[in-house]
Amino acid sequence: MEDWKIKIAVLWLMHTLAGVFVGFVLWLEPGVLEEIIAGEISGTRITPEIMLMVSIEFLVPFFMAFLSLTLKDSINRWVNIIVGIFFTALGLISAITYLASASAYSAYAILMWLSITVVTALIVWYAWKSKQKA
Repeated sequence: MEDWKIKIAVLWLMHTLAGVFVGFVLWLEPGVLEEIIAGEISGTRITPEIMLMVSIEFLVPFFMAFLSLTLKDSINRWVNIIVGIFFTALGLISAITYLASASAYSAYAILMWLSITVVTALIVWYAWKSKQKA
């Protein structure tokens, strides 16, 4: 198996684990659990549609890790580039939204969102770079 595929699969797993960590630690901030119990978070109502979007965002990187190891090279590259760009943009939007809306910033959240964004940018980089070798 090619080295770039393994790197990309591991990066997708890192992305998911970092996201789970951010979500878990956010729950520990004062008032967050009370908001969730009340059915909202950061002023947004928790709806079935929101839960579906969060579930998809959580599951896609796991599927991408598997697909990165099994898809044919040319398809693999483009799928990782496209999905990687999407998740990089999503990470940047999340970070910007957090920075714009938070009354007090948490260094761990900034570090983790920055890490997640770097990880997805690396996925795009490795997928793009592997194209150059073919």
